[in-house]
Amino acid sequence: MTRSIHVLNGPNLNRLGLREPQIYGHTTLAEIEAMCRGAATDDEIVFRQSNAEYQLIDWIHEACDTGDALIINPAGLSFRSIPLLDALKMFSGPLIEVHISNIHRRDEIYHKSLVSTVATAVIAGLGARGYVHAVTAAQDILAEA
Repeated sequence: MTRSIHVLNGPNLNRLGLREPQIYGHTTLAEIEAMCRGAATDDEIVFRQSNAEYQLIDWIHEACDTGDALIINPAGLSFRSIPLLDALKMFSGPLIEVHISNIHRRDEIYHKSLVSTVATAVIAGLGARGYVHAVTAAQDILAEA
């Protein structure tokens, strides 16, 4: 049975590989997408990125209707977006929050993610590999259900 795993990426993640490589590394978002697709085996990956909060919310609504698992790197919206949080509360499957950097080793403003309060699990600080671990974890959680 093919399951649908939605992987959503927030603002500025389209600049991975160029943006602050000392924090985020040199891996591009396209490379992360390929890694996720490779890890998904028979499951469908819906992989998207937007700099627009409203677009991410629309995609979360879509995942609520058609997705089995949701992986999200909300980027800066993690710490400020109540609308994003409210949309994520509607998702009933496994919800995994991913951060490339360890947000707890950064400036204090990055320490409190609103998304973490509703996430099934949080992966932070593993670089681009964190996405692969998130796909595998989502598959494991779905298999146990």
